[in-house]
Parts: sequence; C-alpha cells; structure tokens
Amino acid sequence: MARTAKIYRKTTETEISLELNLDGSGKGDLSTSIPFLDHMLDLFARHGFFNLCLKSKGDTAIDYHHLIEDVGICLGQAVKEALGDKKGINRYGSALVPMDESLCSVSIDVSGRPYLVFNADFSSRKIKDFDPILFLEFFKSFTDHSGITLHINLNYGKNNHHKIEAIFKAFARALAQAVSLNKQVKGVPSTKGAL
Repeated sequence: MARTAKIYRKTTETEISLELNLDGSGKGDLSTSIPFLDHMLDLFARHGFFNLCLKSKGDTAIDYHHLIEDVGICLGQAVKEALGDKKGINRYGSALVPMDESLCSVSIDVSGRPYLVFNADFSSRKIKDFDPILFLEFFKSFTDHSGITLHINLNYGKNNHHKIEAIFKAFARALAQAVSLNKQVKGVPSTKGAL
C-alpha cells in the first residue's frame, strides 16, 4: 500500500497544495513563493528520501509568518495521513548532522502525542529577508498536526544559514528513520496497541 497523502488548504491568508510520498526517491518539486523555504524543503525531501510536491502562495507582502505556519500544518497533516495506522513503523528516529561549523541533533517519536522542544539560537541577522525564528512556528505547526513528538537541539553554530540547514537535514533523516517500515515490528510499536 502506498504511503502517500494529498493535502489542500485555502484560507484568507494562504493557499497550499501538497503531495507527499514517504517511500520516495528524494524528489522535491517546490514553489512556496519563499525561496529560502523552498531550499530547506528540498533538503528535507532529498535527505529523507521523500517525494514532496508543494505549491503555495500567501500574504507574503505582509510577512512570511502565515505561509510558513500553514505549510507546517499541511506537512504535518500529510505525514499523519500517509502513515495511516502506523503498523510496522520503527516509531523512533534520531539524527546528528553537521553543516560546516553547525551541529544539530533531532529526535522523533511518532507517538500520537504532539510535542515540540526547539533549542535553537539565531542571531538577529536575517538571511536575505527571511527571519530564521519563523521555523519555530513551522515545526510547532508540524508537530501539532502530525501528532509527533519532535526534539530539535542545535548544539552549536555561527552562520544562520548553516544552522537551519543542519536542522532540516537532521529532521529529514530522523523522520525517515522513524517512519521506515521494519519487518521485525508486528502491528503498532506500542505496548498499548495504539499510537
């Protein structure tokens, strides 16, 4: 059975169309109207071996907040839908990824309980016109709508671009590990019998 999802979301602030295949080849087809977000989501697709097609537009003339948040919502919904009953998945995943001088650790539990720990410090400097702290909203929206516990710990770094790149690569690799099917897992990986 294909582990895929299609999500469409339209509000007065944003319009988003997203397709996700958890068992893809790492192909990203992205046009969010925010170039830096496209870059990070391309890294997410490539390093997680997910196929991700995402088209979006929003009130970016005001700022990027609404679109970033809503893309996180849609990605969370897509992961949740694509996982279905969660039978046979590893459930847990973790990755430690360097990006030049930056190092990030990400741990994931596909638990059905949304929770975010986000320990990442950014200087006040923007990346072009992008404020990196907006990714806090992205990951909060993702966890709330996927039902995933996500711990992001940026160990250190100096360059904001490198810090965020380390975060997204580690996020992709940890999620890929957590959602991977494992022949040893019979049913749902929980003593409760449900996630």
